[in-house]
Amino acid sequence: MTPVSKDQGVAVALLTEFTTHRLPRALDIRAKVERREPLDDLDIGFLREVFETAQLIKSQVDRQPEYQEIYARAVALYKEIMDQAMANERERAEPDSRL
Repeated sequence: MTPVSKDQGVAVALLTEFTTHRLPRALDIRAKVERREPLDDLDIGFLREVFETAQLIKSQVDRQPEYQEIYARAVALYKEIMDQAMANERERAEPDSRL
C-alpha cells in the first residue's frame, strides 16, 4: 500500500466537507434566490467563507488536476448564486414600473 500524500489527504478532507456540508447548503441558498428571497446575514457569511476558502485552496487545486473540474463547478455554482442574489436585490431596489 502506498502512503497518501499530504496534498491528497487535504484534498479528501476538503471534498468530504464540500459534499457533506457546503454543497447542500449552497443548493439550499440557490433555491432561496431562485424563489427571489433575499439572503440573510448567515447566507452571506457562508458565501463569504466559501469564497475565502476557494481562494486559499486554489494553489492546491492547481497542483492536483483531477480536482480542477469539481473546483471550477463549485466556483460556478457560487457565482450563479451571487449573480441571482444581486439581480434580486436590484429588482427590489427599483421602483415598481407597473404603476
